Amino acid sequence: MIEGFWMFPLLGIVVGVSAGLLGIGGGLVLVAALAWLLPLLGVPVELAMHAALASSMASIVFTALSSAWSHHRRGGVLWPTVRWMLPGLLVGGWLGSLLAVGLEGIVLRWIVAVYCLVAGLQMAFGGVRVDAGSDVAPTGLPWTAVGGGIGALSAVVGIGGGSMTVPLLVWRGVRPVRAVGTSSACGVAIAIGSALGYALNAPPGGLPEGAVGYVYLPAAIGVAMTSVLAAPWGTRLAHAISGPALRRVFAAFLVVVGLSLVLGG
Repeated sequence: MIEGFWMFPLLGIVVGVSAGLLGIGGGLVLVAALAWLLPLLGVPVELAMHAALASSMASIVFTALSSAWSHHRRGGVLWPTVRWMLPGLLVGGWLGSLLAVGLEGIVLRWIVAVYCLVAGLQMAFGGVRVDAGSDVAPTGLPWTAVGGGIGALSAVVGIGGGSMTVPLLVWRGVRPVRAVGTSSACGVAIAIGSALGYALNAPPGGLPEGAVGYVYLPAAIGVAMTSVLAAPWGTRLAHAISGPALRRVFAAFLVVVGLSLVLGG
């Protein structure tokens, strides 16, 4: 169970900084890395993508908590928006994990890769509202429904939803840094719903010792150990970087991760 454990805390530092900086819980970089690493640790290749997604979501629970708390202390979370989205995020995360459990690993790999590339290009070249910069919290039942869709897709691609929540909030006029903070808080709910789904609905057997369902505990725990400490570093960077620069970092990050999955397939 502890073989290769040292790799996960190192990965957690990268994940934590990404969570605080980009509001994505580090899920995208973690899924890509775990898809490469887990087969080396005894996880069957055909189940590696499922385990990568599940372990990513389990670690995001703690990483996103650390990131959200750090943003909250700086006044960077729009809690009214989070409260309206919360029910949809939890249910969507659960349902998305159920869908992913029924898909083949190669299908999941391509879904994640295509998602990363499309989201990255959208962030790089998509339009931004000229009045973006207010801090009025979007609320209402439509945001609960939106939360359901974000939660479901996030569970399938193993992320905290920031690559959807951040652009959506920015489009609605929220400053990028507060969109990142709000996304971090939303990511906690997504991660809880989907991690439970991956843990409780996986078929028995297949994974090595230390797995609960599809959640490979050495990876989830090892990443969480350091990611929760590194997330505040990313938060400080997010508050120091301008909005356009933050968008460029976000876009480049998504494209690199997507290409790594395509080349690794």
